[in-house]
Amino acid sequence: MTPIELVDLAIEAREHSYCPYSHFAVGAALLTKSGKIYQGCNIENVSFTPTICAERTAFFKAVFDGEREFEAIAVVGGPAGKPVSDLCAPCGVCRQVMREFCRDDFKIYLSKGDGSYMEASLIDMLPFGFSERDLKG
Repeated sequence: MTPIELVDLAIEAREHSYCPYSHFAVGAALLTKSGKIYQGCNIENVSFTPTICAERTAFFKAVFDGEREFEAIAVVGGPAGKPVSDLCAPCGVCRQVMREFCRDDFKIYLSKGDGSYMEASLIDMLPFGFSERDLKG
């Protein structure tokens, strides 16, 4: 699976977004170490707190299926009804969920939807993430 193929699956997932309040549609495609792909989209709620991001949707679907080892995720987002045209990075909560299941070198691909992408590692995106190590003192 190439980064661009993963980005294309994130763009496809974005089409399922339910974002009637923010009108900001996000899609994600998560690659497991076993080679499976899990797609996710953001799903909003009028009271906002129950809203879930695309990245967490993909991770929670994978975890439900028993997956615990992950290679990479592609994330795209932008105004609903328009093509992706700018980078969209995971929010802090999603980065912390990634920290729960992924190593420092987990790959995060961001794309403008034009065939290009930016690659970052989880440690680049969340340099001081809270982890199990912190609980051990």
